[in-house]
Amino acid sequence: MSTSQGHQGANIEVFSVSGLNRAAKGILENEFPLVFVEGEISNFARPASGHWYFTLKDSKAQLRTAMFRNRNQRVRFNPKNGLQVLVRGKISLYEARGEYQFIAEQMEEAGEGALRRAFDELRLRLQQEGLFASELKKPIPKLANHLAIITSPTGAAVRDVLSVIKRRFPALRSTLIPTQVQGEESIGQVISAIQQANQFTADPFDLILITRGGGSLEDLWTFNTEPVARAIAASEIPVISAVGHESDVSIADFVADLRAPTPSAAAELIAPDQHEWALTFDRVEGQLIACLENEIEFRKLSVNSLERRLRNPIQILTELKNRLTQLQRSLATHIRRALQGPDLAMLGKNLTRLMVQQLKQLKHITALSEKNLKSPQQKITVMRARQQHLQASLGQSMTTTLADHKSALSLAAGKLNALSPLSTLERGYAIIRNAEGSIITEAAQTNPGETITARFADSELTAEIIDLVGGEK
Repeated sequence: MSTSQGHQGANIEVFSVSGLNRAAKGILENEFPLVFVEGEISNFARPASGHWYFTLKDSKAQLRTAMFRNRNQRVRFNPKNGLQVLVRGKISLYEARGEYQFIAEQMEEAGEGALRRAFDELRLRLQQEGLFASELKKPIPKLANHLAIITSPTGAAVRDVLSVIKRRFPALRSTLIPTQVQGEESIGQVISAIQQANQFTADPFDLILITRGGGSLEDLWTFNTEPVARAIAASEIPVISAVGHESDVSIADFVADLRAPTPSAAAELIAPDQHEWALTFDRVEGQLIACLENEIEFRKLSVNSLERRLRNPIQILTELKNRLTQLQRSLATHIRRALQGPDLAMLGKNLTRLMVQQLKQLKHITALSEKNLKSPQQKITVMRARQQHLQASLGQSMTTTLADHKSALSLAAGKLNALSPLSTLERGYAIIRNAEGSIITEAAQTNPGETITARFADSELTAEIIDLVGGEK
């Protein structure tokens, strides 16, 4: 670019061709950083470089477009002439030729593009509302008692789910709630199925699986609608969403308590492996048996210890009987020896002393026998009877003692009342006190003009002495 003096001395800016193209390119790219363009494909070309070159047109204009290889590899359909598409990209200018063009970064079929925008708008709005928050997610049971499957009864999804459940855990009870999974009527049917599962009380469900096979965004649109999303969020039963293939993501996936990439993967998550469970049961059973065997062995040792400490009454009686037999034999031996001696008096004395000793031994043996023959239950019965007797004796003693104390208290109260001056006052007498409070027992203790107080049974009076009559002062 240069500046020259032109007509009437004004400064005129002069561009080179490349400079003008460069400036125009900068203005275009800055003014339109990212735009969506909808139009019909024509003049589509796919050279060996892998880039795509085509024209977007409508009834009044056309736009040269390029989509480079690193971008067009992400397109999920085959573009062709006459196809209506929605393209996202930026305006640019090819400087070498000075050609205005559109650089495409993303391409969708026109109908799907509108659905994609609606999907993004709903997802953003529900996310801002907090409907996808993790704290709202309900826990999935480790083993469901009754599973509700909401899907088409004729689709591949239900066959895959039931096949996996049968293989992994056939005891899992499953109930199919049939619905359409696409089309205008499918939205209301899916919502109704979710409500039915929550209201079914005869055999309550504790887990819901919403599933269907893959398809286009339009095929999966039932599960991208706001009514279905809110019905899933309102479910009191945990919901697993397995809509489409692994690459498909729906609004239902965001709202559900758990998202599974495919119907089969959902069944794998829901149904535990019966072989793993059997191994776990075997391991727990072995641990339980080992614990019981250890406990039994410990109890055996305890019983053996108690058995060694506890003597059998029959054994005790046998020992006592043997002891008595030995004493009888000893007694007979002493008698024979004594009869062989000449001193019969000494014989009588020794015999008497020996008999006394034997009688003492016999009494001791008898006492031991009675003590050992008493079972613990007999001892408890005796002690309980003695306790009842002592309680009765204690109650009788307390009653007698209280009666004696009450009688003594009444007697003492009578004596106290007889000695009390109050009883004297009740008979018409009075207690006279001087101004200092001392009791006056005779008239000589007072003087004319002095104030005295007379205490009667029911009241007091104050008087002044006017004169003394009789007596000496």
